[in-house]
Amino acid sequence: MAQKQAEEEKIRLDKWLWAARFYKTRALAKAAIESGKVHHRGERCKPGKEPRVGDELQIRIGFDEKTVVVQALSSVRRGAPEAQALYAETEASVAKRENAAAMRKAGATGMTTDGKPSKKQRRDLFKFRGSGNDD
Repeated sequence: MAQKQAEEEKIRLDKWLWAARFYKTRALAKAAIESGKVHHRGERCKPGKEPRVGDELQIRIGFDEKTVVVQALSSVRRGAPEAQALYAETEASVAKRENAAAMRKAGATGMTTDGKPSKKQRRDLFKFRGSGNDD
């Protein structure tokens, strides 16, 4: 019985990331680890690393970078509420992600329209570029 518990606690990092629903497949999790998108204690790690409860991982997915603390180990992929119980994101990480998302959203606004620019927008463009139409 003790040996079975010891075996259950040993799990590969790529399998844990998949079970915690950070990546859709183990292959994607393994590729992310190998490409340096997952760090443990500030250093790159290998897919075969065995995470332990209390370990802090930095995971970069797209534009977002999450810092999570391992709360539990599981090699089985279950529903999202159960998967979220496997880790806890740090407060600093949540604040940093929300700030980065707000910055991206603010940078995306500007002179966007559904079609061609209006007459006023076209004049503003010409003025900004410093070209033509000074009639």
